[in-house]
Amino acid sequence: MNTIKYISHNEEETKKIANSLAKLLQKGDIIILSGDLGAGKTKFTEGILSFFGLEDEISSPTFNIVNEYKTNNINLYHFDIYRLEDIDEFYEIGGEEYFEKGICIIEWGELLNPILPKDYILIKIEPVENNINSRLFTIQSHGSKFDNYLKILEKEVLI
Repeated sequence: MNTIKYISHNEEETKKIANSLAKLLQKGDIIILSGDLGAGKTKFTEGILSFFGLEDEISSPTFNIVNEYKTNNINLYHFDIYRLEDIDEFYEIGGEEYFEKGICIIEWGELLNPILPKDYILIKIEPVENNINSRLFTIQSHGSKFDNYLKILEKEVLI
């Protein structure tokens, strides 16, 4: 597992980090976003979607569980599983079937640890003490597939 860290000072920097990651993403990639309410998970997702020209379409999938976005090249699936009681509910909506169909961005994805493939990216978002707008991003590759993504991301993101 490789790890890199960034501090974002505002929403624009958060979107920049996400946009840099989005350039690397491919069908079958899974991003798990972890953080308290209001941490910036949806803003980060906005940054990914903007890379694919979908910045005007984002909405939090809190009530739908998943929002599907289609581009000419790839499908993106934005999950918010905060309201799910357990993994069985994820199975009931056919959640694991999305893993190979496109790029999956899953807010509150820690719940799915037992069923995640061995390769995924975990992004923990935490507030920075004494700065209401800053966030610490801890980006970890699980499995070896994403180690190279992190090496590229580390060189590209200069905030």
